[in-house]
Amino acid sequence: MPLRPAFAGCWGVHNSPMAGRFATVSEVRAIELPRYARADGAVVVAERVSHVPFAIARLFTLRAPVGSVRGKHAHRRGRQFILCASGVVDVDVDDGMHRRTMRLGRDNQALHVPAMIWNAVSFHAPESVLVVLCDQPFAEDDYIRDYATFLDARRTTGA
Repeated sequence: MPLRPAFAGCWGVHNSPMAGRFATVSEVRAIELPRYARADGAVVVAERVSHVPFAIARLFTLRAPVGSVRGKHAHRRGRQFILCASGVVDVDVDDGMHRRTMRLGRDNQALHVPAMIWNAVSFHAPESVLVVLCDQPFAEDDYIRDYATFLDARRTTGA
């Protein structure tokens, strides 16, 4: 799947149960960020509007040993912009009907994951580091941590 040079579409109006339907895995967007390399290093840039499709309310980093699977949840309202700053991870996304695996293995590859998409991240390289930008501050009630509950929520609230 080709990466997009800049963010296009999926701005989130339809990502909410209030809008009458949820996003699908086809709306999870792979984004290629600008990377400026020289002999003494490289800079990767992500800017609001051009690349990150929402105002950032939270940032966190995630490391895990090779073979670990993290995430395994969906957000009711929250959207995420996931960047693998180092290493290699696979991000499995699932809308309850379709699943897709997207590999992040370069420091300028990112994903935009809309609300109500189940995701799980598999770590494949030592020292893999994810940087995750979120449009919502942390709220435990935004998380769906049980897959059966996720499927039920998609069925009963507007999938």
